[in-house]
Amino acid sequence: MKPTRTFKPSSNSGASIYRTTDIAVLIATLFAAGIAYGIDIKQGYLIVLGVVLVTYLYTAELLNLYRSWRAGKFREMVFYTWASLIVAFSTLFLVAFLFKFSEQLSRVTLVLWFAFSFIGLFLSRFLVRAYKKNRRRLGLSTKKVAIIGATESGANLFKQITEHDELGYEFVGFYEDRKPERLFEDLHYHVEGSIDSAVSKAKQGDIDVLFIALPFKAEKRIADILVKLGNSTVDVHFIPDFLLSNLIHARIEHIGDVDTLSVFESPYLGAREFIKRTEDILVGSFILLVISPILLFVALGVKFTSKGPVLFKQDRYGLGGEKIRVWKFRSMTVMENSDVVTQAKKGDARITKFGGFLRRTSLDELPQFFNVITGQMSIVGPRPHAVSHNEEYRQKVEFYMLRHKVKPGITGWAQINGWRGETDTLEKMERRVEHDLFYIKHWSLWFDIKIIFLTFFKGFVGKNAY
Repeated sequence: MKPTRTFKPSSNSGASIYRTTDIAVLIATLFAAGIAYGIDIKQGYLIVLGVVLVTYLYTAELLNLYRSWRAGKFREMVFYTWASLIVAFSTLFLVAFLFKFSEQLSRVTLVLWFAFSFIGLFLSRFLVRAYKKNRRRLGLSTKKVAIIGATESGANLFKQITEHDELGYEFVGFYEDRKPERLFEDLHYHVEGSIDSAVSKAKQGDIDVLFIALPFKAEKRIADILVKLGNSTVDVHFIPDFLLSNLIHARIEHIGDVDTLSVFESPYLGAREFIKRTEDILVGSFILLVISPILLFVALGVKFTSKGPVLFKQDRYGLGGEKIRVWKFRSMTVMENSDVVTQAKKGDARITKFGGFLRRTSLDELPQFFNVITGQMSIVGPRPHAVSHNEEYRQKVEFYMLRHKVKPGITGWAQINGWRGETDTLEKMERRVEHDLFYIKHWSLWFDIKIIFLTFFKGFVGKNAY
């Protein structure tokens, strides 16, 4: 019998499309400007192109240009696009002036390039938007959404979803526990089931986005729903029954004219995603270069001290619950990667002598830097657990699955605070998850740097590592 799917990977394909088209437009318009003015685009202009591309893309990330615009407005996206372009060309002129090579460039060509780019970036977005809008009308590139609470605010959101096909939302129904006569207007015709059934569908992956439209005075009911949804990876939003923008420090989304409050989302949005990925690539590449002799030494040690392969690959859950293969140096005589994985214990007979040294010093984790470079993991984040352990503890620890709102890491806030190794009691796992969620809530580049620094003193060894 095929197991029920409980995870659904999530990605923003639009961001990749816009990045690619932006790069293509900036390159094409430079050559178009050269042809229009009758000059050859030589090596000097290619350096100029590099300056504009890097500055434009970095500014775009800082302005959160490449976020999902399903719930945004086209004119705002165009505004941030043009703002990024202006910053990029302003930086170009400043660099050209400081390094005194502006005289080697044709000012007319640069002006034409800016004008062509200004128009080209707008047209590319208009065409991509039209293409995506048409796909969504055909039922493609959509997200299944549901609303908990057949209230007035839920009715307003329902109206916006049905009136705006370009949002790409497929409405699957309201979910309520109250009797039909207590619901707002005629919404009982759209009620598909109870609130518990909505939670069950979210856990099964049948709902991608869940909006909670209950009044805030029902805080106990909302708290109960959130606890249950903490055992899923569904995106959850509040629909506030009053304006919260000036009252609560939270990120407000807009679905048409309706405000929603983000509850469960990844902290890596827009520029943060770019900064986090840049950190992983730069720091990960540097560390791999430095530890390459250690990797060779450990590989030889594993090979000549016990029978079996050098590397061990085990299934884990990554960002959004997507299954990934995590690499480790083999430290045991067995290579468990099934529905049942027994945690290593003190004095475990399966651990080889050399493997025991690797586990105590965390050297067996070093191959995971290749997982970082390929984008499956981050240097800093919640440690990935075996699939069987995930399925066990998601039923026992509240909000356990929120660990998957970020990529798993080689080191983390829990590890440097001593919560690593065997979790032979429920309390140990609860404390680990508590620290993981603290990290996710308070993430920043400087927090990552602090954790990496402390890892050298606290993260490699520990009393629970064996």
